Amino acid sequence: MAQPKIQPVGDRILIQHKEEKEQIRGGVIIPDSAQEKPQEAKVIALGSGRKGKDGKVIAFEVKVGDNVLVAKYGGAEVKLGDRKYTLVREDDILGVIG
Repeated sequence: MAQPKIQPVGDRILIQHKEEKEQIRGGVIIPDSAQEKPQEAKVIALGSGRKGKDGKVIAFEVKVGDNVLVAKYGGAEVKLGDRKYTLVREDDILGVIG
């Protein structure tokens, strides 16, 4: 996968949600608009980091390539070409999947 042409700033992180298979319940296909956004995502790019009260940059707790759990309604969706990404703050990341 080619690196997208977007670089997050500050404490923002660019993630790509894992693709979920089409949901079928009772023989009825659930449309994409009615499905919940998956909470599992992959870190694509990191911003420069959050600044502490003393002005020093605090390093991220995640790194590019990590699989993470993200808050359901956090972030801003962006579309680059045919791929969808989400920009989230580090606080919206709930944990790293081992």
